[in-house]
Amino acid sequence: MIDLIGKSPKILVIGDLMIDQYLWGSCDRISPEAPVQVINVDGDTSSLGGAGNVINNLKALEAKVEVISVIGECIETKELIKLLKDINVDTQYLITQKERVTSKKSRVIAANQQVIRYDRESTEEISNISKIAILKIFKTIINDYDVILLSDYGKGLLTFELTQSLIKIANENHKKLLVDPKGLDYSKYKDAYLLTPNKKEAGEATHSVINDNASLSLAIKKLKKQCNLEVSLITLSEQGVAVFDLSLIHISEPT
Repeated sequence: MIDLIGKSPKILVIGDLMIDQYLWGSCDRISPEAPVQVINVDGDTSSLGGAGNVINNLKALEAKVEVISVIGECIETKELIKLLKDINVDTQYLITQKERVTSKKSRVIAANQQVIRYDRESTEEISNISKIAILKIFKTIINDYDVILLSDYGKGLLTFELTQSLIKIANENHKKLLVDPKGLDYSKYKDAYLLTPNKKEAGEATHSVINDNASLSLAIKKLKKQCNLEVSLITLSEQGVAVFDLSLIHISEPT
């Protein structure tokens, strides 16, 4: 296992960066144009989402964090860069791809209820030029980090080919690469150090129903074998985390 207790590890995050925006307001009438609420917006807040939320959490745990990602040539990118700089994260490894839109998810909240969410983003796979740029950067800086973390939100950054290349390079350099996976097909994460699916995701990926310790044990072992992981892990919400290395360990959350 990775021993980072009492340390301030340097972690490289590669993943889909997003902005989470919240528009806060109130409603006291229905629109005469259509049967919808009219929201009087009083203010708005924005925070890092997707892989950005992962970065924010790691920073809160006093890790040293840097990021590789692809961003769009759009106004949302300026906002994203400001949010990263606000928490002292270097943005030098962000690759700009023309005609791509940086993900921004906007939620309208009235009377503590979410009324609507609208998204602006690109979800197609990044270009070959962007993939080559990521790999060039990664090969140059990989040995500066203790751990590599892939944060996949299915927005087109971590393609099958790129993900497998990143894992191969990490293994060649004896670096532990962790993956927060997305989707049902985990074959693109094969040979990573570990994955961090939740119980539902792990069940879908292994085509099993996890409803007791026996089915949990079978699924976590299947995941380890299926993806050739060094360590298999499944998060269990309020029940903690299940980890399979040489044996199954259940780590409960402190009460």
